[in-house]
Amino acid sequence: MDNTEDKRENTFLGAGWAFPVSFSAGNYQLNTSSNEKNIHESINIILNTRKGERTLEANFGSGLQQFMFRKIDPNLKGEIIETIRFSLLRYEPRIVVQDVQVASTDMTNGIIQILITYLYSKTNTRHNYVFPFHLKEGTNLSRK
Repeated sequence: MDNTEDKRENTFLGAGWAFPVSFSAGNYQLNTSSNEKNIHESINIILNTRKGERTLEANFGSGLQQFMFRKIDPNLKGEIIETIRFSLLRYEPRIVVQDVQVASTDMTNGIIQILITYLYSKTNTRHNYVFPFHLKEGTNLSRK
């Protein structure tokens, strides 16, 4: 199969502005992403967006920030998993989430690694996405 056929087959995965929004240096064109990269960027946007952050769509996002500074216990892990499942089900129709796991926790640095396993809706191609959820903010401030 040549490259043009491959591109045609994946067009249902979508294309749009690259995130973070950037421009190419040579011709000042807006950078775009497509296919798998576009879906990964979309998942990242959904998981990093706070509820109410988008003016015209106040419910968009996952609202994971509500879990900041909470004690890491099985209850918190379950809440995070359900929040991710619901937000991806609602806002990313190109995928079917198979599993969400809290893969590892780094208590010292306040980081939880979340493993999301999903299928592309139309091709049943399986992929994973690892989301580093930081429980501590402002730790890069210098001490005076």
